[in-house]
Amino acid sequence: MDFKKIFDKQNVFLLLLVLMVIAGKVIPYEDSYQRIFNLEAFIDWGIAGIFLLYGLKLNLKEVIKDVSNWKLHLVVQLGTFLLFPLLVLIFYPFFRETVYFQSWLSVYFLACLPSTVSSSVVMVSIARGNVTSAIFNASISGLIGILMTPLLMGFFLQAHHSEGNETEIIQQLLLKVLLPIVLGILLNPIFKKIISKYGKIIAEFDRLIILLIVYESFSKAFLENVFAAVPSFVFVVIAVGVIALFFVVYEILAWLSHRLGFSREDTITTTFCGSKKSLVHGSLFVMILGIPEAQKVLFLLPVMIYHSFQLFYVSWLASKIAKGNN
Repeated sequence: MDFKKIFDKQNVFLLLLVLMVIAGKVIPYEDSYQRIFNLEAFIDWGIAGIFLLYGLKLNLKEVIKDVSNWKLHLVVQLGTFLLFPLLVLIFYPFFRETVYFQSWLSVYFLACLPSTVSSSVVMVSIARGNVTSAIFNASISGLIGILMTPLLMGFFLQAHHSEGNETEIIQQLLLKVLLPIVLGILLNPIFKKIISKYGKIIAEFDRLIILLIVYESFSKAFLENVFAAVPSFVFVVIAVGVIALFFVVYEILAWLSHRLGFSREDTITTTFCGSKKSLVHGSLFVMILGIPEAQKVLFLLPVMIYHSFQLFYVSWLASKIAKGNN
């Protein structure tokens, strides 16, 4: 696999993300445009489509084969859904009654997300780690996240939601996430050849929906002048905070791998998969969890910063490890 091609492709996607933010400022999507093209409805169907395709791509037979490597899987999933949130929760007492609570909550949202699928597997492959276990963990993380992300976020969001809103959120999760995945898994034996043949084109659909979510969210933020209420240094603190979070998690997972006697290949998989966070799930859960419109951009920012950093840094790190310069 050509590292330069992967890097260039991801680089283009990051550029497009920036362009969507700029487009949200220059040509924001206003409510009057709904008569021409209903962007919100398209995104809603797109979210369901992404999870349907996720189910179609999930080969349960291959996943089940790697269950025996349970120590590695346990460390990765605990890192993703326990270590990450705990590290952010340490700072909760300092922010809970301040004007910066929503900024803290946006970083906590990042910490509650599942691991990313495609880039985890690709980076592990480049670094010559345990690819089979990477596929298992990346896949199972997304499934666990359907339950864990709303559960972990629920402790802080429930205070802002009525019972009716909570019921609506559960319905959204069932209709847009769980049902499409189950349907995709059931249809996998029928469509697996088609999915394999057109996998690259399907991956572009994921990116398209993410770009549209970013554009819509930033359009509303600029139209409602959301950024005026957020000091510039908050963005700097968030950026420094999420990058520091990456390194702390990565080093803890590397230490645990060493203590548990993992092989070089398993250590690579543990540190790479356990330290990743999914922009796809972040973008989708921002739309599904009932987060107020005025706060969606703030919740997306840590995810976008983390995604960009992990992509560039882990790409470089994977290439370095592959060359034996670690």
